[in-house]
Amino acid sequence: MSLNTLTIAEARDRLRAREVTSVELTQACLTAIDGAGALNAFVHKTPEIALERAAAADARIARGDAPAMCGIPVGIKDLFCTEGVPSQAASNILKGFKPEYESTVSAQLRDAGAVMLGKLNMDEFAMGSSNESSCYGNAVNPWRRGNDDTPLTPGGSSGGSAAAVAADLCLGATGTDTGGSIRQPAAFTGTVGIKPTYGRCSRWGIVAFASSLDQAGPMTKTVRDAAIMLGAMAGHDARDSTSADIPVPDFEAALTGDIRGKTIGIPSEYRMDGMPAEIEKLWTDGTAMLKDAGATIVDISLPHTKYALPAYYVIAPAEASSNLARYDGVRYGHRAKLGPGDGITEMYEKTRAEGFGPEVQRRVMVGTYVLSAGFYDAYYNRARRVRALIKRDFDLAFAAGVDAILTPATPSSAFGLGEMADADPVAMYLNDVFTVTVNLAGLPGIAVPTGLDSKGLPLGLQLIGRPWGEADLLNTAQVLENAAGFVSKPQKWW
Repeated sequence: MSLNTLTIAEARDRLRAREVTSVELTQACLTAIDGAGALNAFVHKTPEIALERAAAADARIARGDAPAMCGIPVGIKDLFCTEGVPSQAASNILKGFKPEYESTVSAQLRDAGAVMLGKLNMDEFAMGSSNESSCYGNAVNPWRRGNDDTPLTPGGSSGGSAAAVAADLCLGATGTDTGGSIRQPAAFTGTVGIKPTYGRCSRWGIVAFASSLDQAGPMTKTVRDAAIMLGAMAGHDARDSTSADIPVPDFEAALTGDIRGKTIGIPSEYRMDGMPAEIEKLWTDGTAMLKDAGATIVDISLPHTKYALPAYYVIAPAEASSNLARYDGVRYGHRAKLGPGDGITEMYEKTRAEGFGPEVQRRVMVGTYVLSAGFYDAYYNRARRVRALIKRDFDLAFAAGVDAILTPATPSSAFGLGEMADADPVAMYLNDVFTVTVNLAGLPGIAVPTGLDSKGLPLGLQLIGRPWGEADLLNTAQVLENAAGFVSKPQKWW
């Protein structure tokens, strides 16, 4: 068994028992990365940093004062600023940008002894559901449809993170989730991804997309690994005004495997027209698994769900257009070559035209439009009111005694790269139909792999928890994971 196929929990236990060293683990991952160029998951490799940190982790473990993540090789999404290492958000406009500082989340992982293997591919500025808007080219899903060799999407925006974890290139990876960008790729790749409560992980040093929606979280092979890694990533940060000053519980200790007496809500509004029978069956089976484990199943209504996608695609682009205004060719990143007579306006226009890809340009234009005078109330303020109603739907469900809500994670399994390219962009946006409500309401949500479709591709279910209830949510997710018994791995073709 190759060391890179271990889970975080297995690796931690073997490191503590001195059966393996972090240097050996790291070397196994670096070898796997070098052999997986076809997946295009790692876009900036940092082997020197990795081996240096692995050696330091081994010394720390030998001293006996090592936290759980010490010595564990991980990948970092390209949206996280990493000191002295390219941090481009997969955009040409940030080409050559090497921050002088470290994001809070990646710094906490580093300080816990985790080993950074490199930076992972993603959709440009985290805008996308298929990892096809990256300046590095597409990330590729390690899974294939049966004997068909069509390259599939790993999902987005955290596509590189999902592909790397699914292909055992790293033991865990950081992701970010603005409308489903951790949970959808996790479902597409047979991995686990948790979006914590808004404010649980610091956003400082993470390139902003939509500041009221963005949240970092771990992408791992198992629910236990997600609990371990989230514990290292979470915590209050005075540099992020939206970071919550709430103690971080021991998420792993909460994994009791007992959900007797818990109430699981099944929202009728998530039964979408045209939902594939396989997704419907997966949801029904998952409901039965939780019932068999002792949970009470209740039907609930989240009546404003149907307005979630329109509200999200007003609020997120509005915040994006505001956040991306800083990329002007003046301070850092790409600057266009100017012709004679060009002034500052031409510099802005040319720099942004060259630096931003089509999807980012589209969202900036939508966002600028909905924030413009005359449309602000009609679109942006109305979307904010709808957002409040969506949050209230969840508040009422939790107040009525529901502990967690079970839904599908995605409306389908992974689709082929390029298959949605010619479709209306709105068709691509529908990939987020089950996930955006969680971001709008600021709630924790986790995707757990629970089965395969008829083509042999993984499918996931989503559990949505109470605010700050990640410990409880992870425990319910582990019960679902154990009952589903998902152990499938992609057949190696790369």
